[in-house]
Amino acid sequence: MTEAAVTVNSIVLQRNLQHNHRMFFAKHTFAALLLVSGLAACGPVPVYYRAGADVARRDADLLSCEVSALRDAPVATQIRQHPPIYRPGGEICRNGRCYHRAGYWEDGGIYTVDVNADLRGRVEQSCMASKGYQSIALKRCPQSMADAVGSRRASTLPPLTQTSCAIARRGQPPQIIASAP
Repeated sequence: MTEAAVTVNSIVLQRNLQHNHRMFFAKHTFAALLLVSGLAACGPVPVYYRAGADVARRDADLLSCEVSALRDAPVATQIRQHPPIYRPGGEICRNGRCYHRAGYWEDGGIYTVDVNADLRGRVEQSCMASKGYQSIALKRCPQSMADAVGSRRASTLPPLTQTSCAIARRGQPPQIIASAP
């Protein structure tokens, strides 16, 4: 009668180990994604620049190049799967009795990838280069400066200096500020 209780406990223990293992990786994966997204918000802002160019013309050229790139290198989503992972079993010993826990397979996970994303970026960059723009990376303006500028936008792209920075706004091309504090 006592053997049944130990067997049941070893089965429950195995499930708990699998559950805890998944929770461990889910928690750490979320933390890593949060860290990466936080660091991305601190990095430089990619901007297309041509000295003295009209901002409205640059935005129209960018839209035209984005549409052209999407037409020439359309979204090509592929579904892929990571390989499965084998978790080897182990030996559980309690009160001098040892039991073997069987190993198990975990699904590797399914993900999607756009195989044309890099090509689309290169086509866009080539199109903008043919219109006289170069892709540069400017440091991100401090939030206080972005708040002070508000929604005002210059009509022409300012000359670049060592203190130039960019304000990235969702759904809009980045705005270049001539001199940051």
